[in-house]
Amino acid sequence: MSDDASFAQLVSLACHDVRTPLATVHGFAKTLERTIELDAPADKYVEMIGLASTEMAELLDTLSVAARIESGRYDPAIRSIDTLELAQHAQERLDGVGVRGEGTTIETDVEAVDRAVTSLVRCALRHGGLDEVVVVVDGVEIAVSPITPASAPVVLGDDLRDLRAAVAVRVIRALGGDVRVDDETLVARLG
Repeated sequence: MSDDASFAQLVSLACHDVRTPLATVHGFAKTLERTIELDAPADKYVEMIGLASTEMAELLDTLSVAARIESGRYDPAIRSIDTLELAQHAQERLDGVGVRGEGTTIETDVEAVDRAVTSLVRCALRHGGLDEVVVVVDGVEIAVSPITPASAPVVLGDDLRDLRAAVAVRVIRALGGDVRVDDETLVARLG
């Protein structure tokens, strides 16, 4: 086994092992929110713990997918979804996202691609220093603009400063798609 494959398996194992204590933290935070009337600021602290544990679980899922792709063990669960729906999910999760266009139904790893599209849009906002982006869906292509010259390498995963975006690009490519930047627009072709 190559060192790269061995390391990828080690990362997958670590992601798996961290999930159990994380699930405990998340479960107790949610239990406290539901069962105990907490005073301020403790109520906000418990809410923040719940939100942070959800985000950590998503990051572990992202890292786990990356490790499976890198080790050649990625076995996507293929289902149908409309590309416009993927863009709309990103819009629901993030502030400052406008969506328009017309989608089409694709067969893909819905959970991974859904996270990927949101990750690319989030990266464009964050690393571009932007308050707003526009997402245009045209069949199997999802275009995000504007992409600043400084953020382009980060969004493409070439400058490794955003884990989610770097993995998003790998996921889309592993599923037969492509991600590129044309002028000031990120174009993700999904399968």
